[in-house]
Amino acid sequence: MWDRYYSAASLEEALGLLAGNEGRLRVVAGATDLVLELERGQRPEVRDLVDISRVPGLDRIGLGDDGWVHLGPLVTHNQCVASPLLVQRASALAHACWQVGAPQIRNRGTVCGNLVTASPANDAIPPLLAFGAVLRLRSARGERLVPLDRFYTGVRQTVLTPDEIVVDLSFPLPSAETRSAFIKLGLRRAQAISVVNAAVVLELQDGEVRQARIALGSVAPTVIRAQRAEEYLAGRPLTAEAMAQAADLAALAASPIDDLRATAEYRREMVRVCVRRALQTDEGRAGFPDRPVLLSGRGIGQRPSGPASMVGHGRGQLIRTTINGQRFEFRDAHDKTLLRLLREDAGLTGTKEGCDEGECGACTVFLDGAAVMACLVPAPRAHEADIVTVEGLARHGVPHPLQTAFVEQAAVQCGYCTPGFLMAGAKLLEERPHPDRDEIAQAVAGNLCRCTGYYSILSAIEQAAQQAVVDDPGARG
Repeated sequence: MWDRYYSAASLEEALGLLAGNEGRLRVVAGATDLVLELERGQRPEVRDLVDISRVPGLDRIGLGDDGWVHLGPLVTHNQCVASPLLVQRASALAHACWQVGAPQIRNRGTVCGNLVTASPANDAIPPLLAFGAVLRLRSARGERLVPLDRFYTGVRQTVLTPDEIVVDLSFPLPSAETRSAFIKLGLRRAQAISVVNAAVVLELQDGEVRQARIALGSVAPTVIRAQRAEEYLAGRPLTAEAMAQAADLAALAASPIDDLRATAEYRREMVRVCVRRALQTDEGRAGFPDRPVLLSGRGIGQRPSGPASMVGHGRGQLIRTTINGQRFEFRDAHDKTLLRLLREDAGLTGTKEGCDEGECGACTVFLDGAAVMACLVPAPRAHEADIVTVEGLARHGVPHPLQTAFVEQAAVQCGYCTPGFLMAGAKLLEERPHPDRDEIAQAVAGNLCRCTGYYSILSAIEQAAQQAVVDDPGARG
């Protein structure tokens, strides 16, 4: 899929590679979109990749001295979900990130990557547009600031030049009187592309709307603002009548198309519904759990260290990695995904290839402690990384308690999805030893069972959690 893969140890190294780049080289962090595009032949011009995912210091969320919230280019969706600052002061962004893909996708996919991919259906764009976000772009030529509302030029098109990297994403800290909400309409609960999404940010004062910002996704070539609705709300009390009228005006701003997911007429009506619900929602908390399941183990936001200097992988060069506690070396696997390296080169066929698109979860493994979809991870990312597959769950010949519970609860039918469910469930129990039923459902939201054995699977995870309490009676305390 690619000729050479570079793992950068610093931004300067990555920018040096990009200098003079005419599109052949592409920067990746999560790569959850780009791997699919390369698999499908949609980016024939891209031949080399430079991975910045282990460059230190780029994965921070914080409040700067300028009073703005800053997100580094490696901040993942799950980091946003787990950020108290965002949950409390910019809930629309945290809620939008929570609805991206599944836990395994959110552990790899970055917010800045979501912006750069530039699909009008991407979930992180509307809240950031409504918050007035600004991107800092850097190249060997220098830096420039681009407001997000000037970043997009068309469907999947931006002003980012081939030699630039997004190095910072920022927006003004919303005041304590600011309410925000994000509403998404998809065709299923998880792993769904938005049919329509809407973000609303309201600055309130004495019961009236001081300023309103409403952003709409999946209803135009780019994410758009509903300016007439915003102007209508300004200076008005947030009454039921005002919310209904604003929703009507927002629907008029949409210019949707017919496609496989919905008709234009349906989308326009759903703009009305989504905006009204967003205006009615209390702080965007509807559907947002008190303790979101991340499948990141205990290390959310603790990015593993990377190489001390640039590492390049091409034909004949070794990928050295640790899998299930054993050291491995692989030659000529540089242009594969991690899934294919595990199955074809390591001979570990327990990790299954189901959809090969990050949709089914059958290929779930642990990469540096976090659950990920192996089909969306470039194989060279495994260099000097720590990987656990389903073969590594058992210890010294003793099955993992979850494996025993799957057998006892008859949670295995055809068995094809089973490794992915086991990996997701095991990471859940590591992260949260005593989950409730809803938390279990969150953990396996990215895993599909073609035999419809979900109830037995959920029961098996419950049993494993209960057994842990029996084995350690003091665990509840």
